[in-house]
Amino acid sequence: MRSPRSLLLTWVIVICYFMTGPYHCMASQKKTSCSVQDGRADCSHLSLNATPQNLPRNITSLDMSHNRLVRISPESLSLYHGLLHLDVSYNSITKLDVRLCQTLLQLQMLIIEHNEVHLLKKDDLSHCTSLTRLNMASNRLKLQGEPFSALKNLQFLDVSTNKLPSAKLSSQPQLPSLVNLNLAFNDFSTLEKDDFSFLNHSPFLRVLNLSTVPLKKLEPGCLDPISGLHTLVMDGSNMGNQVLSKLCLELSGTSIETLSLQKVNLVTLLNATFTGLQKANLTFLDLSHNGMVKIEEGSFQWLPRLQTLILANNNIKHLTKDTFQGLKSLKKLQMTKALVRSTSSTPIIDDFSFQPLSALESLTLQHTAFREITANTFTGLISLRELDMSWSSCASLKSISDKTLVSLAGSPLRQLNLRGTDIGEINPGSFSVLGNLTILLLDHNFIGKILTGEEFKGLGQVQELHMSDNYQKVKLSSTSFVMVPNLRVLTLGKSINITASELDPSPFKPLSNLTFLDLSNNNIANIRENTFEGLVNLKVLKLQHNNLARLWKSANLGGPVLFLKGVQNLITLQMDSNGLDEIPEEALRGLSNLSELSLASNLLNSLKDSVFDDLTSLRVLRIQKNLITTVRPEVFKTPMRNLSLLVMDKNPFDCTCESILWFVIWLNNTNVTRLPNLRDQYRCNTPRAYFNRSIMDFDTLSCKDMTPFQALYVLSSTAVLMLMVTALVVRFHGWRIQFYWNILINRTLGFSDASVEEGREFEYDAYIIHAEEDSRWVERMMVPLENERCKFCLQDRDEVPGMPLLESIVDNMKMSRKILFVVTESLLKDPWCRRFKAHHALNEVIEASRDSVVLVFLQDVHDYKLSRSLFLRRGMLRSRCILDWHGHKERVPAFHQKLLIALGMTNRLRE
Repeated sequence: MRSPRSLLLTWVIVICYFMTGPYHCMASQKKTSCSVQDGRADCSHLSLNATPQNLPRNITSLDMSHNRLVRISPESLSLYHGLLHLDVSYNSITKLDVRLCQTLLQLQMLIIEHNEVHLLKKDDLSHCTSLTRLNMASNRLKLQGEPFSALKNLQFLDVSTNKLPSAKLSSQPQLPSLVNLNLAFNDFSTLEKDDFSFLNHSPFLRVLNLSTVPLKKLEPGCLDPISGLHTLVMDGSNMGNQVLSKLCLELSGTSIETLSLQKVNLVTLLNATFTGLQKANLTFLDLSHNGMVKIEEGSFQWLPRLQTLILANNNIKHLTKDTFQGLKSLKKLQMTKALVRSTSSTPIIDDFSFQPLSALESLTLQHTAFREITANTFTGLISLRELDMSWSSCASLKSISDKTLVSLAGSPLRQLNLRGTDIGEINPGSFSVLGNLTILLLDHNFIGKILTGEEFKGLGQVQELHMSDNYQKVKLSSTSFVMVPNLRVLTLGKSINITASELDPSPFKPLSNLTFLDLSNNNIANIRENTFEGLVNLKVLKLQHNNLARLWKSANLGGPVLFLKGVQNLITLQMDSNGLDEIPEEALRGLSNLSELSLASNLLNSLKDSVFDDLTSLRVLRIQKNLITTVRPEVFKTPMRNLSLLVMDKNPFDCTCESILWFVIWLNNTNVTRLPNLRDQYRCNTPRAYFNRSIMDFDTLSCKDMTPFQALYVLSSTAVLMLMVTALVVRFHGWRIQFYWNILINRTLGFSDASVEEGREFEYDAYIIHAEEDSRWVERMMVPLENERCKFCLQDRDEVPGMPLLESIVDNMKMSRKILFVVTESLLKDPWCRRFKAHHALNEVIEASRDSVVLVFLQDVHDYKLSRSLFLRRGMLRSRCILDWHGHKERVPAFHQKLLIALGMTNRLRE
């Protein structure tokens, strides 16, 4: 069988579940350890028996409330010697340890309320000299000796709800710094003359709370020791007129300014009750919740300095011209539910009832009932600035005419609240006597007519007009607001019935100063493109809960209606619950100042890439409860750049790499301070593997594998394409590149790198060796290159007459800086070239340098044949000394250029 405690716990959990939902209950059960933030440690509600020893040593505040402590152990608190605040309320502590304040020398606030402390001695608090606040409420204190005598710096002392038999906490003067003393909910019924003598040396005492203390007797002079008292709270004392009169007499010798007398059984307020306060400086009096039926004439005449009077929640039947007599300084009169209709009668407010209140600035008659408003009901309120009659019942307000409020003609009224007063009709000029009015509240009424504008005649200074939640539909016309050109705030939510014809011309056109417009909950289906034209100062536009989906459809007849183009300075735009399934690309263009956008509870799915591009100032985005499956950077990157609040939950997200990878990465790295319900309400709908799981469970690593492959694919494809293009270019146009490169280099550096001295050693630049069959080519391609700077040696042409042939060949080769072979198959077969000329050329290569021989291939001769016939290989020579003849006419200049470069190279060896 279950114990009562376990049954109680079960019921608590059940109630928690139904009241706050399963998530809140689970959250409250999950707290298993202390939380530390900004030097404050919260260890409450953990069922602890002792102070945790693993907290940071530098904490200054420790909350151990709602645990199972039976004592405060100084040893366990010694680790936290810098504590300033200690809260051990709602435990089972029975005694204060004298060593507590010896350990915590800097302790300033000690809260021990709702424990079982009984005997309190002087030694218990003797070392707590730094305390400024001590709360020992709801214990069962018994004071022995002078327990508070050491508390020189104490400012707030709460010993309420301890069943103390007397207000006398000590017999010796003490607590010199005390400001606030709470003795509420104790059992003493008498205030004796010396009860507060212990506060003789407490000049700073300002507040005394004696709520729900059953006072029956007050000895003369009982409040003399606390003559500096400013505030006295006597709520729930049930003292009646007789004891209250004595209390007021005792207060006459104090500095009392505020007196709270709620629930003190004042059914009838006598004209002599407050006589004792005639010379006091009372400025605030609360008489609410007393069931007061009657106020005798002249009851307040003794309170000439009173500024605030609260009579709320009473049952007053009649106000006369003498009810408020003498309240010449009163500025605020609060009478919420003070005049209540009974089954037999309706309260009456006589003419001139408020006339004595010439200084009154605020009058609240909220939730009251009275017969009628006459031509003199409010006469005499020459300082009235605020009148609140909301939710009141008065036949005169059902149909307001130019006579209804005429008694306010002499009042400089700035704010009039007529919410919920059953107004059915407003006639022309009804408010014409209120020329100073700036705020008019007409919400929750039954106004049902076409507003022609005459209803607001004379309200040229009005800046706020509230007409929301009207139970009948108001129709607008083009002149509805011409009489209120200075209007800045206009609320028409759930009040109007608009058709397209009524918006042409727009009723809002005269309101160039308007900054706030509420048209929500009106089922509006038609808005013209120029409806908001001219509202250049509009900052807030509320259009939620309408039917605007058709206007933004691309299939709409005439195209989408871009009704926001005239309000470029908008800061807040609310379009929730409009059935929107698409947003035109230009719909939000130009709204660069927009800070808050709400599109919740629509049918949005696929959004165009640039639809939010102009929203560079967006701070709040609400787009929850739509059909969004994909969150792409092309759409959301701009609006999410500077967000501080994002609400995007309850969308059927598609948890795939293509759909939400960017969004999940953004959520993990965002600076957005508020993302409500991120873990619980942002859930995947597809694919099946992630169905109904949080999008934060999406594995981004599964997508990262694709990234290097995509990059590799792009890089490899690019490399292959570039290689193919390069190969083709080199194959067909490489000679051109080399040609122009050589021109560029050699125009800068010249064709020859041979020194001037080296050139003077030779008579010829090159000795040409060729086969007989190639003579024609030599004459056609080589000889034309000869000039003053270039000269060739040809055996047939330059042979020395009379000299033997071999000797002539040797001498000519020595007089030539280069030996040039015109390589063809014929040359390889020529025995003369092979046996003598090639051998001598090879000797030059060995003795001079490998740059002294130049090979010009007129045919493609294999290196093997070249080596076998001429004893030369291509590898023996530099690449610039090997030339190929291609036979194309357009490539002849390039060949000549390469030949001149080869001939211009030095033969000297480089170190």
